[in-house]
Amino acid sequence: MKAIRRFTVRPVLPEPLRPLCDLARNLRWSWHPETRELFQSVDPGGWRRAGADPVRLLAAVSAERLAELAADRRFLRRLTAAADDLHDYLGGRRWYQEDPVSGGADGGDPGRPAAIAYFSPEFGITAALPQYSGGLGILAGDHLKAASDLGVPLIGVGLLYRHGYFRQTLSRDGWQQEHYPVLDPNELPMTMLRELDGTPAQVTLALPGGRRLCAAVWQAQVGRVPLLLLDSDVEENGPGERDVTDRLYGGGSEHRLLQEMLLGIGGVRAVRAYCRLAGHPAPEVFHTNEGHAGFLGLERIRELADGGAEFDAALEAVRAGTVFTTHTPVAAGIDRFDRELVARHFGDDAELPGIDPERVLELGRESYPGGEPGLFNMAVMGLRLAQRANGVSTLHGQVSREMFAGLWPGFDADEVPISSVTNGVHAPTWVAPEVLRLGARQVGAGRTEKALTVGGSQRWAAVAGIPDAAIWELRRTLREQLVAEVRERLRTSWRQRGAGTAELGWIEGVLAPDVLTIGFARRVPSYKRLTLMLRDRERLTELLLHPERPVQIVVAGKAHPADEGGKRLIQELVRFADDPRVRHRLVFLPDYGMAMAQKLYPGCDVWLNNPLRPLEACGTSGMKAALNGALNLSVRDGWWDEWYEPDFGWSIPTADGAATDDDRRDDLEANALYTLLEEQVAPRFYDRDDAGVPGRWVEMVRRTLTTLGPKVLAGRMVREYVDRLYAPAAHAHRALTPDASRELADYKARLRAAWPRVSVDHVETGAPAGQPDGSGELGAALALRVRVTLGALTPDDVEVQVVSGRVDGSDRITDATAVPLKPTAGPDLTGGHLYEGPLALDRTGSFGYTVRILPAHRLLATGAEPGLVALPAESTGEAGGAPGVLLR
Repeated sequence: MKAIRRFTVRPVLPEPLRPLCDLARNLRWSWHPETRELFQSVDPGGWRRAGADPVRLLAAVSAERLAELAADRRFLRRLTAAADDLHDYLGGRRWYQEDPVSGGADGGDPGRPAAIAYFSPEFGITAALPQYSGGLGILAGDHLKAASDLGVPLIGVGLLYRHGYFRQTLSRDGWQQEHYPVLDPNELPMTMLRELDGTPAQVTLALPGGRRLCAAVWQAQVGRVPLLLLDSDVEENGPGERDVTDRLYGGGSEHRLLQEMLLGIGGVRAVRAYCRLAGHPAPEVFHTNEGHAGFLGLERIRELADGGAEFDAALEAVRAGTVFTTHTPVAAGIDRFDRELVARHFGDDAELPGIDPERVLELGRESYPGGEPGLFNMAVMGLRLAQRANGVSTLHGQVSREMFAGLWPGFDADEVPISSVTNGVHAPTWVAPEVLRLGARQVGAGRTEKALTVGGSQRWAAVAGIPDAAIWELRRTLREQLVAEVRERLRTSWRQRGAGTAELGWIEGVLAPDVLTIGFARRVPSYKRLTLMLRDRERLTELLLHPERPVQIVVAGKAHPADEGGKRLIQELVRFADDPRVRHRLVFLPDYGMAMAQKLYPGCDVWLNNPLRPLEACGTSGMKAALNGALNLSVRDGWWDEWYEPDFGWSIPTADGAATDDDRRDDLEANALYTLLEEQVAPRFYDRDDAGVPGRWVEMVRRTLTTLGPKVLAGRMVREYVDRLYAPAAHAHRALTPDASRELADYKARLRAAWPRVSVDHVETGAPAGQPDGSGELGAALALRVRVTLGALTPDDVEVQVVSGRVDGSDRITDATAVPLKPTAGPDLTGGHLYEGPLALDRTGSFGYTVRILPAHRLLATGAEPGLVALPAESTGEAGGAPGVLLR
C-alpha cells in the first residue's frame, strides 16, 4: 500500500547526546575518522544499514539504545572530545589565516579575498548526499573540503536534485538499467535556509509568459564551508517548474537551460540571501566551475546595472572578479543552446529586464572560424565573463588554449590567456584508515594530518622509514578487504539480475587476496575506452589465467542514460566477465559511486587508465589510488603526462599521429598494454625475496607515497587557486571601482573603434656589426626601427613589441620572447609613429622575429585580454620578421 504523504519524524536525543546532532549535520564526519568511528559505535549494524550516514543512523536508533549511551561515561567522553575537536576546527586559525606572507588586520594576507563563491552543477561530498555523477562533482567536493581544511572562506553553490544521479543495475544480459530514487531533503545532512521570521528563504526567476521559477535554498555544512543547494520542488511552482531540479544532467535543452539559469542567476541571489542572513562576508571572487554556471556573470551585471552602471562598465567589473575553469578538452562536452531559446528567456518579458537580450546573446556567440552562429556556447560565455581562466592539468591547459584560440585571433595558442591548475584529491576522504594508521604510527597523528591537508615533501618523506614488510602487509590487508567487498557486491548484482542463491556458489572463489589486482573505474564515454582491454581476448585470458603470474581486474562505471554507445561497451565487458572461464578473475561492479570507490582505490595494486590522448582533461582516480600505495598504468594524458616517473608506475605508449584510424590506434595501444603487463608489471609484482616481499615493487610504492603523494593533494590545488587566481582576481575586483570600470570600458570601446586603422607599416633592421650577410654572433644585438600607424589611438594606449625566438621549418617562432620598443618620434604628417629598440641575439641556431602592436592599459590582466593584435602585412616583403637570422 502506497502512502499518500511522506514526512520525516526526527528523533529526540537525550540531553547528553545532543552534540551528536551537530556532528551529524556537519559533513566533516565524512573525512574525520574519529567522528565516523564514534557514530559506528552507536550501533554497528545500524551504521552499515544506514550506509554510513549519521543522519539516517540517528533516525533509526532505538530509544533504549539512546538511553544506554546517555549513561555510558566512556561514550560521553568520546562524544565530548569529538564535539570539542569540531569546535576547534571550525573556529581555529588555518593556513589561509596563518600563512607567513600574510599581513592583514586578521592575520590573513590583505590581498586575499574576504570570500569566494564557488559554483558547480554537482558536488561529490559523501555518498550520503548523492549530488554527483562523476569526476567534475568529486573534484568540486574535494575543492570544498580542502578549502575548509585550509580555512579558505569559500561558499559552495549548486542545485539539489531530488532524484540525484541514477542508480545502476544490470539486466540478465548485461544491459545497464537506470533507477532514480526519490530523495527527501529532510532526511539528508542539511538544513533549510530561513529568513529571520522563520519562513523559508527563496529565490525567484522570471520566465517567459509571466511564469516564475521559485527555489528554496538548502544548506549543507562542509566543515567550515557552507554549501547552498537550490531546490525547485516547492509549492509556489507549477508542475513543470517543480521538475527543474529533478535529475542531474537530465531532460531536454530547455530543461537544461532552466537548470543552468537557476544555478547561475538563482545561485547569486542565494549567496546574497545567505550572506545577509548569516552575516558572512560578501564574495569578492566568483569561481565558475565549468560553463554550466556561467549565467552567474549576467546576474552580477544586472546588480550593477540596477545601481546605475552602464552594461559595458558592469561587464568589466564582473570580469575582474571572476575565475572560469574549463574541464573538457572536447567541444562535444560543452553545453550549447539554440540562440532563439536563450533569447526567449531574457529581456523585458523574462529574466534580466532592462538588459538588451542581444548583449546576452553576444557573450555566448561562437564568433570564431568554424563556429555555429545559431548556437549559444556556455564555455564561450564563461570565458568572456571571466578575466582569469584555467584548465585542470598542464596538458589540458595547452589543449584548451588551442581549442579556444579562435576567441583571440592573431595570437599563437600559447599566448591565449588560459592557464592551468592541475587537479588534486582530498586525501582524508580517499586514504584508507589502515594507511592513515600506519602513517600515524610512523610519524605521529598530527604530522600525518598536516601532510594530508597542507602537504609538504618533508612531511611525506617520513614514509621512507616504514619497513618493506609493513608496507607489503598493508597492501595485502587492503587487497583482502577489496576481495570481500567485491564478492558481496557481485552477489547483490547477480540477485538483481535474477539469479537464485543456488546459482551463486562460484562467487566465493572470485578474486584472491594474493593475486595482482588491477582497477579500472570511471564514467563510460567512448574516449575512456572501457573495452580496450578486450581487443585481444585470448591474450587477456592468458594474462588472467597465467599459472604463475595471474592478474585479476575489477571494473566499474556508468554510461550516461542517453549514451547507447556507452551502454553497449558496458554490455560487451559484462558478457566477457560472465564467461565461466574468467569470471573469477575479471568482474564488473554496477553502481559505481563514492562508497564503492573508497574500497576500490586502496585495494588495487595497479590503477589502469587508457583514454584517447589528449581527451582526458585531468583524471583524478589514479591520484586517489596512488595515495593508498597503488601504482599507475596509464596513457600519458591529463595529470599523468606531467607527473609520470618510472618510480610511480608505467606509461602506456600511444599511437597518436602514427595510426591512420581509430581501430588501428586501439590495436597498437592495446598491444602495448598487454606487453607491459606481461613483461614488466606482473613480473615485478611476483618477484619476491626470501620473506615473500617484492622489494622492487614495494620501493615503487614507497616512492609513489613520498614523492607523488604531496603533488596530488587537493590542498596543493586550492593553495594554487588562492595564490594564482583568487588573490589576483580580488585585487582586480577592488581596483575596478565604478570610475575605473567606466574608464576600462571606454578604453576598450575606443580600441574597437580605432583598431581597423592600427598597423605595422615598416620595419628596419641594422645588421650586426661585421655581419653584412644577415647572420649574427650570439650576444650581439640588432637595432630595430619600426614605423606604425595608430589611428585615433596614442602611444599610451598600446605597446609595440618585438617578438623573437627560434624558428621552425615553416618560419614560425617558437619559445618566443616579447620585448617592448620605445616611441621615439611622431606623429608625423601622415599620422605615423616611430619606435626603436635593440633585439638581443640570445639563442643559437635558426632565429627569427616579428613586430606587433598590443593594447596596453593598467587595468588589463594581459595585453591579449581584448583579443586585438596588429601584425606586419606578410604580403609585403618589407615588414615581416627577419627570414631566419642564423646565429652560431
